[in-house]
Amino acid sequence: MYAIFLSLAKINLMKKTILLLWAGCGLLSAQTTITKAFNDPVVGDAVNGYTVNGTVDNSATGNGVTFMNTGLTQGTASNTTYAAPTATEISTFPGSNIKMVATGNTILYKSSATKLEITGVVTPDATLNFSADNGTFITYPAAFGHSETDNARGTFSSTAASGLFKGTITTTADAYGTLLIGSKTYTNVIRIKSVQNFNLYASFDVIYSNPIGTIINTAYSYYDATHKFALLSSTNGNINVPLLSINQTTNGAQALAEVYLAAIDTVKKESFRIYPNPAQDFIEFRGNTGKYSTAHVYTLDGRLIKTADITSGRIQVSELPQANYFIEISGKEGKSEAMKFIKK
Repeated sequence: MYAIFLSLAKINLMKKTILLLWAGCGLLSAQTTITKAFNDPVVGDAVNGYTVNGTVDNSATGNGVTFMNTGLTQGTASNTTYAAPTATEISTFPGSNIKMVATGNTILYKSSATKLEITGVVTPDATLNFSADNGTFITYPAAFGHSETDNARGTFSSTAASGLFKGTITTTADAYGTLLIGSKTYTNVIRIKSVQNFNLYASFDVIYSNPIGTIINTAYSYYDATHKFALLSSTNGNINVPLLSINQTTNGAQALAEVYLAAIDTVKKESFRIYPNPAQDFIEFRGNTGKYSTAHVYTLDGRLIKTADITSGRIQVSELPQANYFIEISGKEGKSEAMKFIKK
């Protein structure tokens, strides 16, 4: 009889939700000691990334390891922004003071002096409300060897069904070493592992006596000392509802845009190039530029800071601070090329 409380439609939307729970992996930074000052997201942050093709190898554990992921290739764009919650969101998810927005989905958080907690997950299909007991993402400070487990519970709701959930979130910094991803090498990388283990209950089961299903989501995020957001993250989520004969697994992975913007081996320098480099006032484009129309300029941590039309053959960069950047050019055919330049 419990099937009326957890329909097949609900299972499909929960598949989306378990991936969303760690869509904001950039919440933890990448340095030996994770601190609030460096790692917390702030209103106005924007993260530019890509999904990745291939399976992330998360098998290495311990100190001084090598994370071998050279076979991963660039997928589609995957961008995230952080903003202030509205008054309605704060009322619905008490304590929320920042939210992550990604492709129409929202995660709300409570950021305090000692920890970062999840207060709500909102998708077009369903809502998870952690107001009964927020789930802790991380307690500061945290270094390699860090381990903590926090209880979490609340309600889920949708047009199809509603109910309760209860369980734990266990976070560990379980590995440290060198990350090889695509053609790039990153040293002093710390990996954060999160295991979210929730039981599902019917709405009337307020004493949580008879679980009717489970959600188990395991996520890995890799950070180095110079990037605020994760270089690479992956998640594996499983939903098991025996009463409905459902046992489904969903996987996802993404990388910071900088990882693949740096992989410039696809750029044919004899047919396309930029100059001057270093540049002070402008960049011009030479060679086979006919198939390209737009330039995107990124900081080294993957933050988009300028978009410009390149049909005139040049773009202004005089307003940019002195630093190293990536410039990616693209056109109507969907092709893109990227290279690094210096603004002096």
